[in-house]
Amino acid sequence: MTNPATPIFEARLARDDGDLQAALRLRYDVFVRELGGNGPDVDHCAGLERDRFDQFYDHLVLIDLARAPGDHVVGVYRVMQSDAAARAGQFYCEDEYDLAVLRASDRRLLELGRSCLHSDYRGGTAMVELWRALARYVADHHIEVLFGVASFHGTDIAALAQPLSLLHHRHLSPTNLRVRSRVFQSMDLVAETVINRPQAMRDTPALIKAYLRLGGCVGEGAFIDHAFNTTDVCLVMDTAQMNARNAALYTRAAP
Repeated sequence: MTNPATPIFEARLARDDGDLQAALRLRYDVFVRELGGNGPDVDHCAGLERDRFDQFYDHLVLIDLARAPGDHVVGVYRVMQSDAAARAGQFYCEDEYDLAVLRASDRRLLELGRSCLHSDYRGGTAMVELWRALARYVADHHIEVLFGVASFHGTDIAALAQPLSLLHHRHLSPTNLRVRSRVFQSMDLVAETVINRPQAMRDTPALIKAYLRLGGCVGEGAFIDHAFNTTDVCLVMDTAQMNARNAALYTRAAP
């Protein structure tokens, strides 16, 4: 196996079926084997995590060129614009969240999903490389609003009361971006005055914290996804309001 301390990264859109199959295998390793997820289209025999929406998405992949073909994808993001969502019949997360406020905005939307990294590449520069590729995509397509679900592992709401309440009290979207969970699970579970903020932040997944640092916010209410064994929140980010200081990391090296 490649030493992840000295990877040779290339971040780009998937070019062929080999790239896509490698991405689906990575998703299976993370979302099914690691996190216990499942779904009607998951191929357990082939070890592929997939669904009916994959054909409509663009797939951003992070490749370590030092790894063997077929095992070369170490990071994934799938992204879908409004025209692709029209062909699919909806955005993926519309099963979980009412996006009417975003659809009515007449702004250029991009849904993000299935973000994951190989376990050997977490905590280093891999996510930065993947985000730089996302930054290029956003700039190339003049995207104005990014959104998508991000997940806490598990469905025990009592165990997640502190971080969910922190998101509700400190990071709720403005009304013009405030999507709402369709099967509503309140995130207003603990009064702000009694939240242990340091612990709540430690209990918040790294991807969610990264979006918050960039100026992202969350929709109203969580969604419990029993199939994937997760509790989901909908993250929304207006690129015009992105925190300028922290956006430098996201946009650095984007042409």
